[in-house]
Amino acid sequence: MSETDQQPERAAIREYMVIDGKPCTEGVGRLPVFNPATGEVIAQQIEAGPGQVDLAVQAARRAFESAAWRATLPAARERLLLALADRIEAEGEALARLETLNNGKLLALSQMLEVGASAQWLRYMAGWATKITGDTLQLSIPFPPGVGYQGYTRPEPVGVVAAIIPWNFPLLMAVWKIAPAIAAGCTIVLKPAEETPLTALRLAELALEVGFPPGVINVITGRGEVTGDALIKHPGVNKIAFTGSTEVGKLIGHAAIDDMKRVSLELGGKSPVVIMDDCPIDLAIQGAAGAIFFNQGQVCTAGSRVFIQDGIYDRVVEGLAVAADSLKMGSGFDADTQIGPMVSARHRDRVASYIAAGQASGAQRLTQARPWQGGGYFIPPTVFADASPDASIVREEIFGPVVVAARFKDEDEAVRLANDTRFGLGASIWSNDLGRVQRLVPRIQAGTVWVNTHNMLDPSMPFGGYKQSGMGREHGRAVIDNYIETKSVCIAYQASA
Repeated sequence: MSETDQQPERAAIREYMVIDGKPCTEGVGRLPVFNPATGEVIAQQIEAGPGQVDLAVQAARRAFESAAWRATLPAARERLLLALADRIEAEGEALARLETLNNGKLLALSQMLEVGASAQWLRYMAGWATKITGDTLQLSIPFPPGVGYQGYTRPEPVGVVAAIIPWNFPLLMAVWKIAPAIAAGCTIVLKPAEETPLTALRLAELALEVGFPPGVINVITGRGEVTGDALIKHPGVNKIAFTGSTEVGKLIGHAAIDDMKRVSLELGGKSPVVIMDDCPIDLAIQGAAGAIFFNQGQVCTAGSRVFIQDGIYDRVVEGLAVAADSLKMGSGFDADTQIGPMVSARHRDRVASYIAAGQASGAQRLTQARPWQGGGYFIPPTVFADASPDASIVREEIFGPVVVAARFKDEDEAVRLANDTRFGLGASIWSNDLGRVQRLVPRIQAGTVWVNTHNMLDPSMPFGGYKQSGMGREHGRAVIDNYIETKSVCIAYQASA
């Protein structure tokens, strides 16, 4: 058996970009792509400079303005998205393994989320292609005499979309941007994170294979400060869709306003997990652990602040620390692995610096250090308690398996602690008291509030943030608004014969 047969993900590696339906190997340099579990270089990606960005945007513009794409019926766009979902499932094993190789996540998560959820989101958004509607309007314009008016709104695709996505869910995030843009009739230039370009490149090829016209979906690669900067500032871009850190999102938002580009931003979080004293201990421990350690904590809604009511605090914190120390670290390809690596050496070092800062600030570390022996970028699950409210581990998004626990006395204190953050992306409440839940949900400042669960998403449920966690919403009917312009039409007619 050949190495390719043994490792089908290797056959799916692409070391070129996809622009206007063709491979592109031109760029301003090459960047290594790593396997986070070993530190091995597995590919050399192109870094697109302004010239290649211009080619991609021009290709998207030609496709958008082409008579063929403009004449594509909504039902035809629906069929393309459905066909792409089928193709992702058919290539599912290779795609999942490629994602685990490039991102480091558990293979089961790659199969369930990167492949399974991507197909689910494509099928859901495909249905919206035929359901985007305008309104008829009853106008009250009183002059001139004898003239009547009829009004209606006409939704139209915004144009060329520049989409920039992070590295934590590379294939799924690509679909989150591509699917609604295509449903609305836009064309797109997608830039995946420099750490994880491989599944996005393969996705562009699959789209061509199922019949997407050249130029409708383009994928370029490179660093944010080079490729991303050129993309968001390109005058041929009509709309920017960004998922990533709040700091970068602010820069992109300013650039978009300078050019009056449409923009949607799904940014960072510091999500609270509020555990009430009527919640069963085992459920509370399981919930808190799942909220933070899922995907190694590399989740924008990770439950990185856990607030536990006095009566159960000690038992929950102790159980959470025991659970963290019991999680097995290792390669995502190993079936018994529970915690995979950080995505890169740089990010591993960043998370490690927060842990060191937490200890230096006087917070109590309740978990073992467990230094990793061997290659790869691993951080052990870490639980802190008794941290200062001003400590960086409490205030800043770490994006790793690091959680800070604190106690509260009553509902008012729980709400105050939960909302004491510049972020507002997600939160969860753990309680079997329906009255408590109904009182707390309206008071929590977050775009999503889960009850007795955390980090669960559905394509029909809008997703986005309050405060500095972003602007706009992903998913559901709400996401279509990101990709359309509303044109008002006013028709005057002779009201009487």
